[in-house]
Amino acid sequence: MSIKIKNKDEINKIQNCGSIIAEVQKILIDLIKPGISTLELDKMAEDYTLSKGFIPAFKGYQEFPASICASINNEVVHGIPLKNKVLEEGDIVSIDFGVFKDEFYADAAFTCPVGNIDDYTKKLLEVTRGSLYEGIGKLKPGNKLFDISKSIQDFVESKGFSVVRTYVGHGIGKDLHEDPQIPNFVDENDTRDSSIDLIEGMVLAIEPMVNMGSYEVALSEDNWTVLTKDGTLSAHFEHTVAITADGPLILTN
Repeated sequence: MSIKIKNKDEINKIQNCGSIIAEVQKILIDLIKPGISTLELDKMAEDYTLSKGFIPAFKGYQEFPASICASINNEVVHGIPLKNKVLEEGDIVSIDFGVFKDEFYADAAFTCPVGNIDDYTKKLLEVTRGSLYEGIGKLKPGNKLFDISKSIQDFVESKGFSVVRTYVGHGIGKDLHEDPQIPNFVDENDTRDSSIDLIEGMVLAIEPMVNMGSYEVALSEDNWTVLTKDGTLSAHFEHTVAITADGPLILTN
């Protein structure tokens, strides 16, 4: 395992990418309404990013065909935007988006209601977002990777939901996915090293995915879109965060 420590200039470059992601998120949140297709959202994100001189990071990455991942309802992650995937009242949609410039990447995600959603679905979104900040709160020198994973899992499960185990957070920098992998759960059978020390200069993408039912997932026929195995709803929130001497610095705000 090779964990790459970033200096202040490199962190600034990642934060520069993160600022564009934050702008795109605001644009998409305003657009997410019943009747819009996920392909339209994808085009808006791509066009805006390119207009600012940045590159959408996902398009072409491992042959992914779009600039955003747009995952609706029981889709967990990696949903492909399509013209015929039109958002409807009461849906939730998770948007995952990355940006590249000056050799560095940033990555973030959020889940947004489409019109009005029921109270239990609102709770799913609130708990998932809350678990992200529980994890971010542990990004301090002297803590361990274990502290991030445990805080997310404990928070989610205490609210009656489950944490996806197949997909995890990750380091980020000159590569979209770097070491270490960051599980959102603790499992004695997991082979990843949860005892890794958190140190200043690490930049990590923390991204809990939370299901309303079981944590089990399945890959759809398109070989990209990940679905909850039991058909229940799923939410996803993510920030790219640097560890500083003063604690966590969110780079995608």
